[in-house]
Amino acid sequence: MSATELQKVSSQESYSEEHLPEYTPMPWTLREIRDAIPDPLFVRDTPRGLLYLARDLLLAAIAWKLATFIDPTFRSAAVREPLGPIGAEVGRWLGWCTYWWFQGLIFTGIWVIGHECGHGAFSDSTLVCDIIGFVTHSFLWTPYFSWKISHHRHHKAHACMERDEVYVPKTRSDLGIPKLPNHEIDWDEYLGDTPIYTLFMLLRQQFVAFPAYLVMNVSGQKDYPPWTNHFDPNSILFTKGQRNRVIMSNLGLLAMAWGVKYSCDRWSSAETLKYYGIPWLLVTHWFIMITYLHHTDANLPHYRGKEWNYQRGAAATVDRPFLGWQGRFFLHDVAHYHVIHHFFPKMPFYHGEEGTQYLKAFIGEHYAWSDKNVFAALWDTYNDCQFVEDEGDVIFYRNRKGQAVVSRRIDTSDYAFTSIWRIAAERILRFASSISRSTGH
Repeated sequence: MSATELQKVSSQESYSEEHLPEYTPMPWTLREIRDAIPDPLFVRDTPRGLLYLARDLLLAAIAWKLATFIDPTFRSAAVREPLGPIGAEVGRWLGWCTYWWFQGLIFTGIWVIGHECGHGAFSDSTLVCDIIGFVTHSFLWTPYFSWKISHHRHHKAHACMERDEVYVPKTRSDLGIPKLPNHEIDWDEYLGDTPIYTLFMLLRQQFVAFPAYLVMNVSGQKDYPPWTNHFDPNSILFTKGQRNRVIMSNLGLLAMAWGVKYSCDRWSSAETLKYYGIPWLLVTHWFIMITYLHHTDANLPHYRGKEWNYQRGAAATVDRPFLGWQGRFFLHDVAHYHVIHHFFPKMPFYHGEEGTQYLKAFIGEHYAWSDKNVFAALWDTYNDCQFVEDEGDVIFYRNRKGQAVVSRRIDTSDYAFTSIWRIAAERILRFASSISRSTGH
């Protein structure tokens, strides 16, 4: 046996789960949690939502207009002479990369608006929500009504092994890993990959996973029939009463396909790809990265049977400061304050920050937050979250060595304590105000 193999065996034999923290599921009812959050935060302001949408559309138009100057500018003699052919070409590519980065974020923000509409968080009017959601999601190749239906089911059963719709963990038996002591298993045989291959698979996930989920139910419930998808009106995902909406979603995508073909014929496929195709591809990347890191983490539990309930499932997601100010501005806080969204999906995104303060103060250690760089988190999560056990009602991910790496982090930041005192003060003031009104003072 080589020195490397001996080191592996020694590491596995010394591994123990006695040090792992105990996890107690959340005890509160959804009503108790809802009562901790002020009613005004649930008010949907249609004009405000329309302003955010108008801002995003204006930014997209400005970015597109600025991009039209990239090629003429860097191919002009006035630029090529001082920079030289290579310098001008580098500048041209930097210009396009800048456009793709920001237009990808802007398009993702528009997609988030459609997501708000799907939850009814954009407006009190279902008609307004569905019109805006249908147009914005069709523009970005998402079947609005079809995805809205399955996404609602995801929210209703999040982190439930038997009923969740997406990011359902693979089990030990799914991967064919025997139930043996860790040191008796050659983990490289089952889960070992070179870093280059792991990177390739991660990139494949980032750019193909969402279309693959829509077309083939990748990462969805494994008990669904083969070729379960979001485009077949007779799919198991939908009821008979929902079939017409699935057809309407398909018509929206057909209209978009016609628009893309028209653009290719009118301006060329290369121009369509540069201005629209690559930013759209980045939408799929950002969407998968955001949602994957929301719902997949070594510290997040999954539940089976009676241990699952709605509020426990809602808490099994994690907030992240995704891309800093750019995530807040362009992505409408979708990653910064996602936990509160899973508890109350009809709360508008612009109330997410304040709502999170109240939620965080109430549920304490059950609130999950990570400030790890999101690209580092993506790599670590992809390696640390490989499978869960076939048994157990409260389960956590295991890594490529079959080890649980859960380390429940209790947030004791100044932000949390400030929120608690702020909430306490506001409740005292509201109580005093109600007494004052009742006494006529």
